[in-house]
Amino acid sequence: MSLKRPAKDQPENFEFNSSSLEAANKIISKYPKGKQQSAVMALLYIAQKQNNNWIPLVAMKYIAKLLDMPYIKVYEVATFYSMFNLSPVGKYFIQVCTTTPCMIRGAGKLVEACKEKISENESELLSDKNCSWMEVECLGACVTAPMMQINDDYYEDLDKEKTLEILDKILKDEKPKPGSYRGRINNEPENGRKTLMELKNA
Repeated sequence: MSLKRPAKDQPENFEFNSSSLEAANKIISKYPKGKQQSAVMALLYIAQKQNNNWIPLVAMKYIAKLLDMPYIKVYEVATFYSMFNLSPVGKYFIQVCTTTPCMIRGAGKLVEACKEKISENESELLSDKNCSWMEVECLGACVTAPMMQINDDYYEDLDKEKTLEILDKILKDEKPKPGSYRGRINNEPENGRKTLMELKNA
């Protein structure tokens, strides 16, 4: 179970904007009457996305009211799952995988790049509060290790130089191109595909 704690500084108000509310209502409508509480994880994700990558306590209370469920149950879900951030992480949240496959292929160099460009410490916002970084467990892209995730996008087949280039772009508020940085398509071998050549997107 996560030991995450909510941020000390909390906003006073939160509500979904029109597009978030539309997305939330669409998800809620998929559940039978009386089972709307099952949408809690999806709504927490929507709240996090709307609120610059983190979920304040007032958002949990808002979701609890929307789903007609006890606030403590929403809080339990938000504090249990590591994908929910309970304090500000910045507009760009960088997660560096350091599990064994990535570690063997040089994830330490990615961590070095984050320390040089962002902060020596994990989960510490850059001075302009634009981004932060942290080490995480497996992100499921072992074939294209080492890799990191920035918000919803994967950046794979990295080394320190490429990581520094990517970080430079986000620090300028530019979006780097996600995917493999060795030119691989999907999870094909590094030296190119040898099978299923007749299938373009295999």
